[in-house]
Amino acid sequence: MGSILDPERFRAFPIVGILRGFPLDLTRAIAEQSAAAGLVALEVTMNTPGAAEQIAALVADLGDALCVGAGTVTSLAEFEAARDAGAGFIVSPNLDLEVLAQCRAAGLPAFPGAMTPSEIVAAWNHGATMVKLFPAGALGPGYLKAVKAPLDRIPLLPTGGISLENAPAFLAAGAAGFGIGSPLFADDRMAAHDWPWLRDRIAAFRKLF
Repeated sequence: MGSILDPERFRAFPIVGILRGFPLDLTRAIAEQSAAAGLVALEVTMNTPGAAEQIAALVADLGDALCVGAGTVTSLAEFEAARDAGAGFIVSPNLDLEVLAQCRAAGLPAFPGAMTPSEIVAAWNHGATMVKLFPAGALGPGYLKAVKAPLDRIPLLPTGGISLENAPAFLAAGAAGFGIGSPLFADDRMAAHDWPWLRDRIAAFRKLF
């Protein structure tokens, strides 16, 4: 079992870095550099080839330096594979009440995806740690602000299309944090092992909070 996502550490830097489709050796290097730069939470998506093996390897490599979770968890089978690999939190693009119930039973923080107010409230009422607002970039900060007006008690984690340029508007609209993929882990930069660029990006996002 890996380390469970620490809520206090995550509140201080509420970014979930999203790794999708990288080979294991590159995933390892990215995770090590991200941990050194202060990132708190990193997910490997379950539609990455060998995702469970990657999660297990990162958990073994990094210990408590970085909490490694599973993303794109859309079935109980994927949840079980992620849990058994030692994932410290679970992220989904959708709201699956069975997966959410298993997260609660296992004591794993859960970030289910939702778009509508009804989905957001259902996710929260069934034990979500935060609700992943997805696809946030397409919806825009105005949508988030409108939803937060009546649902101000529910912490939302906009994901999909979040960048350094639009993140401040989402924060002003009430975002509690973000899920971020390519703006942190651009394919070409990662393939080139451009670690100074990665460290600078993580630092820039950290300055938002």
